[in-house]
Amino acid sequence: MPRSAEMAAYLAALRASPADLLIIDLYYGAAPLTRREVARLQEKPQGGRRLVLAYLSVGEAADYRPYWQKHWAAKRPDWLAQPNPAWPGSYRVKYWSRPWRRILYGSADAYLDEIIDAGFDGAFLDVMDAWQIFQ
Repeated sequence: MPRSAEMAAYLAALRASPADLLIIDLYYGAAPLTRREVARLQEKPQGGRRLVLAYLSVGEAADYRPYWQKHWAAKRPDWLAQPNPAWPGSYRVKYWSRPWRRILYGSADAYLDEIIDAGFDGAFLDVMDAWQIFQ
């Protein structure tokens, strides 16, 4: 799949970083990073290997993510709660609900499985404090 010059520049900047750890998104625009791209990011420019983690929000869903269904804007599923006013396009989720868990892991096209398939070293789990919203 051809990559844009903008994406190539993004990946080149990440590769040039001397950092021992990168936390990045699985997706750049509409396309996930490939296993080859992730492997190249794991190589540090000065030699050696770095960890590359993929960002994964557990407590919020975002309307720009590939799992988002357009009809959710008109009628949100019961597990998709109120919007997060600090992050437009992000919605709190009832993270314990089975449909949300299936989106994140354990189904054929789950987000975590995409992260694993792309060769990331792991996932950086965000919005783990979502339980406070539902107290």
